Amino acid sequence: MEDRMMDNPNNKQEIVNRWRLILGDFAENSLPLDPENTELDGALYFLYNREYTDEQGIRNDFPNRGGRGGSVLTVPGWLRRVKKLFPKKTVEIMQKQALDKYNLTQLLTDESVLSQLEPNLGLLKNILTFRNMMPGPVRKLAYSIVEQVIRDIQKKLEINVRKAFYGKKLPHTNSSYKIFRNFDFKQTIEKNLKNYSPEHGTIIPDRLYFNQNVRRYNPWHIVILVDESGSMLDSVIYTAVMASIFAKMPFLSVKLVIFDTSVVDLSNYLDDPVGILMKVQLGGGTDIHKALEYGKKQITAPQKTIVVLVSDLYDGTNYSYMFRSCHDIIEAGSKLFVLPALDYSGTPCYDARAARTIAGMGADVAAITPEELAEWIGKIIS
Repeated sequence: MEDRMMDNPNNKQEIVNRWRLILGDFAENSLPLDPENTELDGALYFLYNREYTDEQGIRNDFPNRGGRGGSVLTVPGWLRRVKKLFPKKTVEIMQKQALDKYNLTQLLTDESVLSQLEPNLGLLKNILTFRNMMPGPVRKLAYSIVEQVIRDIQKKLEINVRKAFYGKKLPHTNSSYKIFRNFDFKQTIEKNLKNYSPEHGTIIPDRLYFNQNVRRYNPWHIVILVDESGSMLDSVIYTAVMASIFAKMPFLSVKLVIFDTSVVDLSNYLDDPVGILMKVQLGGGTDIHKALEYGKKQITAPQKTIVVLVSDLYDGTNYSYMFRSCHDIIEAGSKLFVLPALDYSGTPCYDARAARTIAGMGADVAAITPEELAEWIGKIIS
């Protein structure tokens, strides 16, 4: 098959063209550029020639290499070009590399450019990282992008969270959700035996009964403490979304606290995860002990309280203070769940020694996905 492809002159030329685009100017003498690939070459050169220059800032003077002295590409022009030439997934990859690898911050500080970017988690993280560099009008646009991405994440997660909490029906409890999967056949028969009709040879129920998915009142309290250091950005995003979803549950009371060397209680903003994220100050030191002590003060019913610490456990103070606070929470009867990561990366970087010490006290320590957090809490309160 491969031999037949190589025998086809068109396929040979296609392979040569691809290698020329990959190798760039270095192959110009031996693999001359096909004029049909002028735009592709210019778009690739604009971004990836930064590998071979000491300047890693924004460059607006890159020529369109295919034309050798033709039109000049700018950042907005480059973005329009790649969106025209490449599939959406490839555009997102190039967009991410432009920001993360080549520091093309003009993508975020120019309103005309930012409006062209694909809203996704990667762009959201860059907006949160560089938002202080954005002028006023751009921040408004950035806020709307963050809102769109968070709304999409929240919509997807909310379905799974509700499954975790509402998935198991509680028998013999009336429910306002009168759908077939909640129908309680046994209770309906028992309650309507008096309505048996000899004439028809069956029961004619005057009321149907349905299982209730959750108890009407099950006062569990969740205290979420989130480390806002730079390495925890993904976890901060998902924690803000999960906290807002938990807060809608009628049987949960939720507190959300972010911390570095200071502690900020954002519980009053649980209905606005976007506002929460725009308040996060990434970087700085970390005082986990202070956050845990604040969390302890929020506990009014230890046996009905879950403390969730989202942190890589790299503490900037005395570790013994952090361990003592963890011990106090567990000894009082509360559940302590330590999350070195709450995201989908699966490769958390955290202080393994501290994690083992806290786990030895009886805490649950695990890097998990948001859905797994919901399942874990659902099992505890069921």
